[in-house]
Formats: sequence, structure tokens, C-alpha cells
Amino acid sequence: MRRGLIWGGGLVAALAVAFVVFLRPVWVPAFDGAPYLSVGKKYDVRVLRDTYGVPHVYGTSDADVAFGLAYAHAEDDFATIQQSLMTSRGRLGLVDNYSPRLLNGLTSAVGLGAWFDAPGADPAITDYLVRLLRVRERIEAGYEREIPAATRAVLDGYADGINLYAAQHPDRVAAGFTPATGRDVAAGFVFFTPLFFGLERHIRDLFEPTRQYEVSTGEGGGSNAMAVAPRRSADGVTRLLINSHQPYAGPLAWYEARVKSQDGWDMAGGVFPGSPFILHGFGPKLGWANTVNTPDLADVYVLTVNPANANQYKFDGAWRDFERADAEIQLRVLGPIAIRVTREVLTSVHGPVIQRPHGTYAVRYATHDKVNQVHEYYALNKAQNFDEFAAALKLQATPSQNYTYADAAGHIAYIYNGVFPVRDAAFDWQAYLPGDTSRTLWTQYLPFDAIPKVVDPPSGFVFNANNQPFTASDPADDLKPEAFSPTLGIETRATNRGLRLAELLSGDPSITREDFRAIKFDKTYSARSQMAEVVAELLAHDFKGDALMTKAQAVLRSYDMTAKADSRGAALAIITALPAVVPTFAGKPRQDAVPLFHKAATLLMARYGRLDPTWGEVNRFRRGAIDEPASGGPDVLRAIESSFEPDADGRFEARKGDTLIYFVEWDKDGKVSAQSIHQFGSATLDASSPHYADQAPMYLREEMKPVWLDEAEVRQHLEREYRPGRP
Repeated sequence: MRRGLIWGGGLVAALAVAFVVFLRPVWVPAFDGAPYLSVGKKYDVRVLRDTYGVPHVYGTSDADVAFGLAYAHAEDDFATIQQSLMTSRGRLGLVDNYSPRLLNGLTSAVGLGAWFDAPGADPAITDYLVRLLRVRERIEAGYEREIPAATRAVLDGYADGINLYAAQHPDRVAAGFTPATGRDVAAGFVFFTPLFFGLERHIRDLFEPTRQYEVSTGEGGGSNAMAVAPRRSADGVTRLLINSHQPYAGPLAWYEARVKSQDGWDMAGGVFPGSPFILHGFGPKLGWANTVNTPDLADVYVLTVNPANANQYKFDGAWRDFERADAEIQLRVLGPIAIRVTREVLTSVHGPVIQRPHGTYAVRYATHDKVNQVHEYYALNKAQNFDEFAAALKLQATPSQNYTYADAAGHIAYIYNGVFPVRDAAFDWQAYLPGDTSRTLWTQYLPFDAIPKVVDPPSGFVFNANNQPFTASDPADDLKPEAFSPTLGIETRATNRGLRLAELLSGDPSITREDFRAIKFDKTYSARSQMAEVVAELLAHDFKGDALMTKAQAVLRSYDMTAKADSRGAALAIITALPAVVPTFAGKPRQDAVPLFHKAATLLMARYGRLDPTWGEVNRFRRGAIDEPASGGPDVLRAIESSFEPDADGRFEARKGDTLIYFVEWDKDGKVSAQSIHQFGSATLDASSPHYADQAPMYLREEMKPVWLDEAEVRQHLEREYRPGRP
């Protein structure tokens, strides 16, 4: 016992010395909110909360509305907004106490393993990535040049709304938080948008023990969206489904809002924490839904370093100096005390540089030279017809995302949006590129008019569910792969959701409102899906008399190929197939399902005492006091997904999938109406609020609530009205 105390005291002393000598402590100043307590006087805005707690924000100017939107969202989820802002600053390490991670690193280094629970991604890595991509430097260089003054005014209004809330609630403000600015808001878009097309995967691959791809020689996350035009609907109505699949919580979780200004900004839809604009939604004249696409928009270059001078790399036959800078990362460890860690950041003509034992690499990606993503979203929010909508996309500031579009005039469209580099076709752009030649250094983008799109097809419908763009409508209206260069790296995958949308929409020549909704909530795996392939392979496999696996095969043989809550066999099939097919989403081979099948069968027997518990018994939706069976699953149109790591009670808790859903209609006269549902409610973090889980029962029953668009309607269903920062 005494030896342990002495050893423990020695460890504490060593840590204290290391803390003072090597880690450079710094005192983090507290946020001074006093100057922002009266900022509300600058803005003419009213927030009307309806009986579901959804904020309807009315203002004179667009900046007024942005101020009110930020304040209302902060009331429900300030912690996540703050997290997003600190991320864009490269200061996420100041939000939470870093001591458990630091101590875990030290104890692991001496063979003692982790002593503390430190969930989530390491904020130091995120902060380093912000520095590596030079997010703040790019914002400082391009903010006023690329973003018009009117857009900057909206960003400033949004920042002031956050600052007012922070000033009024200093106990909720993290150490190191300083007043938010419009630059912070723009920086969040600069940092987060490339992550949607997989930039972090390219960087992560470089940190593997060995090089992941050959070098070219120069020789030869899921969502649903569909739109139906009047010619295809049974009643002449234009229909749009907005149905992004996102995490239930965190910086990429949807928040529902309605905004309207006297300057013509009039939208309802979803925003992420830290976003001043509706990211996808609708207005009186038009609407759109986003789904993630994954074209090849990032390249990794292998650099040749000068053996006589490690500060240089070869390019076009000459040695060039790396651009060098020091990146300081601050990590809070105790109250207002943080430690400073400095890492060198290198940049080449290609972009950020990463040095590894297996080589020196540079990364270049689409829109690395742009900071005006926020302006494009603002232009989309203000568009009044398809031409204005397309003009916003022609800014080519948003690097990826599919758009499914519909409007009051009955137009529909599918746009495979991407900012595609113009590349030399002699190289294999799926491999790593030689970094010593300007032949691989692309500097231009494909014009918007040349990217894949289907506009007003004769079939009268378009859709996307993260599937390839060459299946987006009726086969007669689909795009042809050979019409597009292979250097674009367009995905060729077929998701089950895409297969089902094609089957269901093509098979219904006169789509009613009820048909449209039934398609969205479909829970079936197509006979052409990877799920069906896995099941067929397992049924054909010879398990050589293994009693458990023979019984498991019998369960699969009677499986109805759905993810309904009462389906028996769904648990066995889904728990087996999901990890088998996930690698294919990144273009890798499917895993062998046989060992996964055995693992799933063993798990179900251990947890449930049988191989065929109902899917709802296994797949659970939990929120506050709610713990209910969830009908739906991975890669079905009714998407409810877990991490597939069972909780302590052996259940799988739904954590992502269907979140904010909209059904939007424009009637024959062009009048818009809509219904929506959120998986939780407007109070995304406040467990004491009546709106913490008030929509969850409806969500589980697949019921919708009305979206009140006229102020008179809102007032008939008004919970409260207020003016942020004013009496």
C-alpha cells in the first residue's frame, strides 16, 4: 500500500513537471458578454414559437432574421452551436476537459491502459486538421473579396444572436469562447463541406502504417429524396420529399425552423448548428432536398523530398521550398488552465502536406480555393424559380451534394452537384498521383452546365437515395455513364433505397398522396439488393452439420426481407449483412458474411435466447422516458439505424437515419403546403422542455404534423412570442 502511494506520488510529480516544462500552460480568459447584452436593440425581429416549439422568425431585413434564428436555435442547442464555432476556430480542445485523454495517453505509454472514459473523437486531431487545411488563413484572405457585403451582414447578424444568448447565459459558455463573428460562421462552412465527400478518409488513409494506394504512372452517411411532376401525380399536384439521414444529435443534426423577412427571404426547412441559412427545405415557389454523393473530388500526391535538403520538394524538375508555419493547439485541462501544443504545418503548391514514415504527401481538393460556400446557400435561399436556383449552383462553391428539386410551376430536376477538377485523363485518379509534375496539378473546374442532371423528364419523376446518378428516373430518361469522363470519379453503387425507389415509382403511373408517403416509409429489401445477395449466399453455404448455423439458415429461409418491427429473421439478417456490405460504400470488396453470420447468431442466442427475436425487440428508439421498438432499418427507405454495438441490455439503440422529414406539395394553382416530423422535437438538448421528445411518438407511428406557413395560422397555434434582447 505504502509503495503504491509513493509510486503514485512520483507519477503525479512527474506529470506536474511535464505539465510546467513541456506542455506550456496558458490561462484561458473568460468570455466577456457585457457588450452584447444590448445588441438586440439593433435588430427588428420577432420569434413566434408554435405549439411544437418550432421557431417562426419574422424580421424586417435578412440580417434581422438571421439574428433571431441564431438566438432561437441557441435556446434549444447552444452547446452544439458553440462546439461548431470552436471547431471552425481550431479551438475545440478548449470546450471539454482534456485531462482524461492526456492521462490515458500517459498511462497507456507505460503499459497501464486507459484509466478514464473519454468518449468521442479527439478534439486535438480536429483542431490540427483545421490548421492543416489553413481554414482561418483562407477566411482572412478571401472573406471580403469573395463574400458580398449583403451576405456578410447576414452572417454578422447570426453571430450577434449567438453572442446575445452567450451573454445572457455565461454559465453555459466554454472556456476560451470569444464573441462569435461572421468570419467564424463562414469558416464553419469552409471546414465542414469537404467532409461530406470524404476528404477526411483520404487524410485518415495517410496515417495507416503503410501506403494505401499505388502511384499512378500516367498511363492511359444516406438520404432519400424524390419529386413527382403534375403529369405523374393522380391529382395534378407537384410533390417533393425532403428526407436527409443524419445523426440524431451533434453538429450534423437537423433543427427545424421557419424564416421570413421583408427582403424576400421566405423558407422553411432544416439547419445545422452554426448555419444561418436553410440547408434544405422549401419556400412558396420552390424547394429542394439534398442527398450525399461521393464523386472523386480530392487527390493525394506523393512528393519527392530533396535528399540534401528536407525543406524542399521536386516540382517540374526544380526544387521548391515548403511553406512552413507553426500551428498552436490549446487543450483545456483544469478550469481555465489549458496547455499549448505546437505542431509544424507544411504546405506545397498542391496543398497541405503530411509527412509519414512511408512517404511525404500533399492533399488537394475541390473548393480548396473558395470561401464563399455561405453565399451560395444564401443565393439558394433567395431563389424564386429554377433559373435562379441554377444560377446559385453555378457559383460552384459547394463541392458536392445531390439536389432533388421541385417548384410551384411543376418543374422537377435531379442535379448531381459537384465541383469537378479538370484532370489529365492519362493518369489514374483513383490512385495516388506523382507530385513532381504540373500535369497532375489541376487548376480548373468543369462548368456547371456539363455536370450530370435530369431536368423535367418525360416520366415525371426523379429520385436519389445515395445511389449512382445514372439511375435517377425512368430508364428511358436516365443519364448514360459513357457521357461523362471517368476522371470525375462518379460512384456506380446501387443502394437498396435507390433500387426500391426505382421499382416503386416506375410501377405507379398515377401517384397519389398516399402512394407517395407509402413509398417513403417502405421497409423492404429489394430482390436485387446486397442484402438479398448476402442472404442467398448464406442459404447456399454448407455449414457441415453445425447445429446452430443450420437453425440460423432455417430462420433466414423464412425471413420476409423487411425491416418491420414484427419481422422475425430481420435481426439475424441485418446484424450479419450490415458489416459485410459497409466496406462497399467506400469502393472496397464486401466482407465474407459467413463468420459474421456465426457471430450474429451467437450474439442473439446469448442476449435473447433465440435466433429470431422480433426486429423491434432488438432495434430500439430511446429518448428520455421513451423506449420503443423501432420499425425500419439500414438502407431501407424507412431508415432507422444504430451503431450496431449493443447497449448493456443487448439492445441496439437507434442513433441516426430519418430525422427531419418534409412532404411538400404545390397544388394546380401553385399554392404550397407541407407536413413535417422531427425524430425528437425542437428542444434538442433541453430534457426539461416539453419539446424534448414530443414529436417522437408521432415519428414512431409514421405520422406527420402540419407546417404552418402563414403568420395567421401560426398565431392560431402559438405557444409564445418574444423579441430577442428586447423586453
